[in-house]
Amino acid sequence: MKLFTTSAVATLLAITAIAHPLKRQAAVTDVDILQYALTLEHLENTFYKGAISSMSEADFMAAGFSSAYYNNLKYITHDEEQHVELLSSALMAAGQTPVAACTYDFPYTDPKSFVTLASVLEGVGTSAYLGGAGLITSKAYLGVAGSILVTESLHTSVQRFNLGEVAPANPYGTALGLNPVYTLAAAFITSCPSTNAALPVMAFPTLTATQGIPAAENMTFTFSVKGALPTTFYVVFVSGLSTTSVMPTMQGDMIAAVIPPTAMGQTYVFISKSMTNGTITDAMILYGPAVIEVTPPAPTFDLSEH
Repeated sequence: MKLFTTSAVATLLAITAIAHPLKRQAAVTDVDILQYALTLEHLENTFYKGAISSMSEADFMAAGFSSAYYNNLKYITHDEEQHVELLSSALMAAGQTPVAACTYDFPYTDPKSFVTLASVLEGVGTSAYLGGAGLITSKAYLGVAGSILVTESLHTSVQRFNLGEVAPANPYGTALGLNPVYTLAAAFITSCPSTNAALPVMAFPTLTATQGIPAAENMTFTFSVKGALPTTFYVVFVSGLSTTSVMPTMQGDMIAAVIPPTAMGQTYVFISKSMTNGTITDAMILYGPAVIEVTPPAPTFDLSEH
């Protein structure tokens, strides 16, 4: 299978977000997390159904994908619909009105650009469930979130494999907080029903990756922002269990940073006011995240340890 590295693909991975801040509530509750998860599942549900309804199996095969991939795509579409129905039922059982689907604008034009964007969205979805798990207080809800997380991760592997990427590019999943995930999702949301419950989220200003993909360890990668930068700032790479701050240089109006060896696979990049090699908090974030794909190094293992 071909590895798609066209400029259109690079544009998709350099996700930019339109700020759609919603009314912030005092504290995040389990109901908030369910509504937030449902908001993301509505997006994925609409995304996949749009592709299935507008592009045929023959279209995907002509683009280099297999009949087996298209069959998996139908299962993924089924899964996302089931996630919407499950979360909606859970909210109604809790006496809440589930948020409705929004209106979206997805920038794919053909099977190749769709699958590339699907890989990014599934990676973000997996990161969202992993990051949100620590905020859930109900063990029952946590179990359901973990179950959906497993399926989203499987979806991610399907999309990555069919792009010719290493499916398990990182030994660990990457967790993202509520606001970074919403920043990425907001790029595709044009409007939401006014009757939807307010979510405790907001979008950060845009960070755009300005060169092609994939990237690799020790490669200099450039980014851009539309806004001011402080005298001192850092480029922070979040990948797997690693958060790595890099001191940038400026190349004209571009922010340049060397990709650290801790970045593998789908990696989230932020501009931060503070250096951190632990957790990046919302208070540190100036711009981002951008999403880049970093080719992992060759695998190593010791065959004597078995």
